[in-house]
Amino acid sequence: MTQKERQERSRREILRAAMEEFGTHGYDAVSMENICARHGISKGMMYHYYSNKDELFLLCVGTIFSQLQKEIESRAPSLVEEETLYAIRDFCLLREAYFQRSPQQELVFETALLRPPRQLAEAIHTLHRPLYEVNQRFFHAIAARMTLRPGLSGEKVTRYLECVNTYFWQLAAQYRAETGTPVQDVHSLFQVAEELLNLTLFGVARQPD
Repeated sequence: MTQKERQERSRREILRAAMEEFGTHGYDAVSMENICARHGISKGMMYHYYSNKDELFLLCVGTIFSQLQKEIESRAPSLVEEETLYAIRDFCLLREAYFQRSPQQELVFETALLRPPRQLAEAIHTLHRPLYEVNQRFFHAIAARMTLRPGLSGEKVTRYLECVNTYFWQLAAQYRAETGTPVQDVHSLFQVAEELLNLTLFGVARQPD
């Protein structure tokens, strides 16, 4: 094994350990020392590559954003051709499906977007920008196909759909908690998504005659 290969293996080992710790215990409860102790990583190796836990957290966040972006980019073009409700549903569920496969990453993702450490907020915003732009392009394409109510512009609808996407996983998680729908039940999750998005797109109140 070459020196470069050993370095890459060490970095992968540290990333895997950090992701598990941040994804299980949360940012505040994690320390460099705990990661080393729980995963058999020498402090010398740890500090050779990373100076502090903020660097490690940004590494985890950037990895998640990048992997999620690649998955969305590979699937989004085919979703645009679906009926509007189902296109948005399936797009939102891409993230749900990703975190079902990698559940520890969800806490890292939520912390980064909803409760970022103050000193890391700007760096996280920069890391998130490419993923945000992928989402924006998808919803812009969807808005362009929709028959909009009078007075609504495609730009305004795009921003609204971006907000729906940002908070969808929170709404779905709350719905599942209230109804007892298991996360593993993909069919039920699709039904949850349809109901939530139907209410979001078409409202809850009947228009007066």
